[in-house]
Amino acid sequence: MDLKAAAKKLKQDIPAVFLARKKKETPLAAKLVAALTVGYALSPIDLVPDFIPVLGYLNDLLILPGLVALTLRLIPPEVLSQCRKEAESLWQDGRPRRWWYAVPIVLFWVAVVWLVAAKLL
Repeated sequence: MDLKAAAKKLKQDIPAVFLARKKKETPLAAKLVAALTVGYALSPIDLVPDFIPVLGYLNDLLILPGLVALTLRLIPPEVLSQCRKEAESLWQDGRPRRWWYAVPIVLFWVAVVWLVAAKLL
């Protein structure tokens, strides 16, 4: 699999992981790792910042795909198959159909920035 195909597959698997997190058939360990994976994928803050030469892209090349792979192994195959089918329909006309899913993540990061700013000022 070339890099472009791997990136496309990763782009499709992250929404499937998000959907699997909400399924009752998904084990608790998979739900916890899925929440961590989706949160990290949507987070504007990387474990290793991109401005650090070479190591900055570690996030995009190793950490996120590794988290997704771990999560996919923990999710039962039948649940994962169903979630991949559901994930295909999440985007319509190039726009997310369920954009409000981003609201909790945005609110979380606004709260983090507010707390940091409050401590510094």
